[in-house]
Parts: sequence; C-alpha cells; structure tokens
Amino acid sequence: MTSQSANSSDDREILERFKAREPGVFASIFRAYYAQLVAIAWTILGERATAEYVAQDVLLELWRRRENIVLETSLRAYLVRATRNRALNHIRHERVARLSDPEGIRRIPERTADRDLREEEIDAAVAQAVRELPAPCRDIFELSQIHMLRYAEIAKVLDISIKTVEAQMGKALRALRERLAPLLPAGGPE
Repeated sequence: MTSQSANSSDDREILERFKAREPGVFASIFRAYYAQLVAIAWTILGERATAEYVAQDVLLELWRRRENIVLETSLRAYLVRATRNRALNHIRHERVARLSDPEGIRRIPERTADRDLREEEIDAAVAQAVRELPAPCRDIFELSQIHMLRYAEIAKVLDISIKTVEAQMGKALRALRERLAPLLPAGGPE
C-alpha cells in the first residue's frame, strides 16, 4: 500500500468515525488543522481575526455537513481548498458591500485596480522565484505546496529520505523569502 493510499484510507476511517459522531474526533481534526487553516486564510485576507473566523467557519461547516461529505482527495486538501474558497468569498463579499456604500463607490476603482495590479506583480514574482529555484528544491516545493503532498509522500515519490525533503524544502523557503522580501508587507503570519 502506498503512502498516499494509506493516508486516504486513514482519512476515510477518520471521516467514518466523524460521521458516526465518535467522541473526540472533531476535536482531534480541529487541533490537527486549525492553525494551518488560519495561516492560509491570513495569507489571503491579511487580517488575523478574519482569518480565524474563516478557519472556524470552515471547520463548523465540516461539522454541519459531516454526514454528506465525500472526500475526493485527502481531508487536508479538502479543508485547505474550503478555506481558500471561503477566504476569497469573504473578499468578494466585502467588495460588494463597499460598492453598495455610496462613499465606497468613489474609493473602490483606484484601490481595486491598485490591489489587482499589486497581486499580479506578486504572483509573477513568486512564479519567477519558484522557476529559479534549483531543480531539487523546485520539485519538492511544488510537490508540497501545489500538489499538497506531505513530506513522507514526497520522499516516497522521489525515492529520497524525509530528511532530504526537509532540507531541500528549508532551502527553497529561505531562497523564496530572500527573493520576495521586498514585495511582502512587514509582519504577517507568525
């Protein structure tokens, strides 16, 4: 059994226990994923309190929909995608609310255009920085951050040790942090 299929069967087992309302399962899911979901939402929203609200809302929705959820991927990937979507929906909702505010209508066009341009610049800089990583770092970074594989899964796919994955990921993150530092706001997710 591969590591990925073991993880998906673990997720199915957790989900079945969750659907059966087994005591402690929701609490363990919450502890395992909450901080990561807050960090993802914070990256998108730029506000800690709103990010916490989004993460809590995603986990609450998981609780509400527990009997109907079917995982096509891992539980982690499901929660990450839900958090990303919820954060983006929050941004869209705020834009609509500002547009309905008469004072907001006068301010929105330049702020939105500025923000969109800034986001495009950052996206392009990130893509370029990732392309410029040495091949092993780039492959490991993409498997982790784009394909959402855990370090053990990456090690198995690339037939290398987990320690090598950790070292290369650390190297990739340091290089990206140095390269992108001028574009990032001061402060950010802790």
